[in-house]
Amino acid sequence: MVRTFVALELSEAVRGQLKEAQDVLKTSSSRLTFVDPSLIHITVKFLGEVDEKMLQRIKDALKAIPYQPFPVSAGTVTVNNPRRPHTVWCAIDDNGNGERLLSLVEDALSPFGFPRESRRFTPHASVARVKYADPTLVVVLDQLNGRSYGDCTVSGLNLKKSTLTPRGPVYEDLLEVKW
Repeated sequence: MVRTFVALELSEAVRGQLKEAQDVLKTSSSRLTFVDPSLIHITVKFLGEVDEKMLQRIKDALKAIPYQPFPVSAGTVTVNNPRRPHTVWCAIDDNGNGERLLSLVEDALSPFGFPRESRRFTPHASVARVKYADPTLVVVLDQLNGRSYGDCTVSGLNLKKSTLTPRGPVYEDLLEVKW
């Protein structure tokens, strides 16, 4: 079994600017686990544990999805839930392209038994996981309020393998689809 997900890559420049936000977040007394800046991405669909025998069919289905490159803007760094934060993320403005792409991905993969997402797609890039939040997290997030972290063009999608380790996840590209 292989733990997999479909992702969109951000440019090195955007990831570099998000590292600057991480540096500010490190001044909080909250316990945060930071995403390695080189691994920051937009998850389109988490597939979970997939039988290796099914991988080629998934790859073929993803390759067949017609799409065009589209611009994204990395905006506000915030938390998923202000009352009980689990994730610090950067909101991504993609003009609805991520949601349209998710629909196509789900159309392509639902014949293999992957359930459709019931929640509305919220494009974001996780920058940290919250292990313990204290009031300083809100103060630090206020310091980041109003900043943006750059623009880039998404020109394809990736099927990624995720291996969980004590030091954090290790990602491996199983497929890269360019549009």
